[in-house]
Amino acid sequence: MGDLGASVVVAARLIGGADPGLWPIVLLGLQVSAAATALAALAAFPLAAWIALTPFRGRGVVIAVLNALMGLPSVVVGLFVYLLLSRAGPLGPMGLLFTPTAMVIAQTVLVLPLMTALARQTLEDALSEFGPYLRSLRAGTGQTVATLLAETRFSLLTVLLAGFGRAASEVGAVMIVGGNIDGFTRVMTTAIALETSKGDLALALGLGIVLVTTVLLVNALAFGVRQYALRRHG
Repeated sequence: MGDLGASVVVAARLIGGADPGLWPIVLLGLQVSAAATALAALAAFPLAAWIALTPFRGRGVVIAVLNALMGLPSVVVGLFVYLLLSRAGPLGPMGLLFTPTAMVIAQTVLVLPLMTALARQTLEDALSEFGPYLRSLRAGTGQTVATLLAETRFSLLTVLLAGFGRAASEVGAVMIVGGNIDGFTRVMTTAIALETSKGDLALALGLGIVLVTTVLLVNALAFGVRQYALRRHG
């Protein structure tokens, strides 16, 4: 218990700036996760709108697959992206493996199904509410999509935050494609795993505290946005 208490004290000092190497790791992790979430949103929201508004054969299967992929293991995503970016893979000549770009790609693939599934459900619920009104106005597809996006903007922001939280807290995919290279591809989750295995519990705890605080803040923000949206429409 004494060793644990000492580690916590040292971890607090590291967070306060005693270790200049801690905050670059935190910053890189946030940058990678933010970039991945933004890229996933660019694909997820239009795809979700198309699935929600378009009747087509096999739609139920597509939705079921999306829902299943919400729990996609991060190590499987890492392996898939690794095979794509390795020398023998189709994207090997680009030399992206073991770079922050590879980590962004892996996290984008990981959170894309989650964000698509959540956004699809959000837009479909909104369509059931506003659909009759929009049809009475003879609104076109573009007008319908624009109206639904405007009405669900706070809920879609919650989806965005959920994607960021998922990306920031995963370790398997970025470990595989990033290599956990000190000063280049090391992020909070991979550094925690490495420092724990090395026995540097203070640094691991410091990074863990920052990571947990980040995830809690993101979830609190998502909850606040959701509550605001409910009160606004209530």
